[in-house]
Amino acid sequence: ENVSLLFKLYCLTVMTLVAATYTVALRYTRTVETELYFSTTAVCITEVIKLFLSVGILAKETGSLARLITSLKENVFGSPTELLKLSVPSLVYALQNNMAFVALSNLDAAVYQVTYQLKIPCTALCTVLMLNRTLSKLQWFSVFMLCGGVTLVQWKPAQATKVQVEQNPWLGFGAIAVAVLCSGFAGVYFEKVLKSSDTSLWVRNIQMYLSGIVVTLFGVYMSDGAQVLEKGFFYGYTYYVWFVIFLASVGGLYTSVVVKYTDNIMKGFSAAAAIVLSTVASVVLFGLQITVTFSLGALLVCISIYLYGLPRQDTTKIQPSETKSSKERLATV
Repeated sequence: ENVSLLFKLYCLTVMTLVAATYTVALRYTRTVETELYFSTTAVCITEVIKLFLSVGILAKETGSLARLITSLKENVFGSPTELLKLSVPSLVYALQNNMAFVALSNLDAAVYQVTYQLKIPCTALCTVLMLNRTLSKLQWFSVFMLCGGVTLVQWKPAQATKVQVEQNPWLGFGAIAVAVLCSGFAGVYFEKVLKSSDTSLWVRNIQMYLSGIVVTLFGVYMSDGAQVLEKGFFYGYTYYVWFVIFLASVGGLYTSVVVKYTDNIMKGFSAAAAIVLSTVASVVLFGLQITVTFSLGALLVCISIYLYGLPRQDTTKIQPSETKSSKERLATV
């Protein structure tokens, strides 16, 4: 049990460091690099790299090329139902990203920032409803504390602008609601698929990344199709851009490991810690100033992580649906 706990802590720590490094590197490419690249193509390349890395790890896991080919034939190309099942989170994440863009276009940055953090308690709610788990009152308190802490850490005062953009608040709130629901559902859905069978984690990743490549290619065509044809798929790519793509790929793989051996709620806590860590690193690298709201938010994040991590019943395994009904589980909130 202690070894298992240490492994979970190790996974969360590595994910936090990778996510923080990725955030800092991405900020560097957007503030220091003079030539911008197409972010849609970068996302697509990230999916391709994750696919190849997953195939490589699966090859090591199977032990031989023949076994690898057999595994791919049986579990990927020979199982369209499973492939379709793993296309669900890819499509939902694509919808989430588009809804987030619509929300940001129709809401003030501060309002968007606060409301989008509702994805944290939404993920917890989806975990309770979809995976038949229960959270204690202290755990729910820590989840909402984390939500407030992340909001304060990312808080930036509204800045006046001479350009008046016509916004539709109702459309913005509707889009943010869809994005929040998509975030919680897709993450927990993927966790349920991972933990409901003995299929290899890397096989599941390959199934999801194949559909992810299709979805991201469609995004490239819809968003930057004409410019990509004119300037090239890899326009603006530098060593730093490739480094960011590599970090995103490794982070994506580690996210699946964290979800497999912990849960989506812990993934949210790790992501929050990464936000704090990357902001502190940006103070040193880019001269950002620490504000009172950031300090308070960082404190809330640290306290929420401690509270959620207090000894409790193991919630990383899917419980039988007969143990408690949804109403009984929600009654404990």
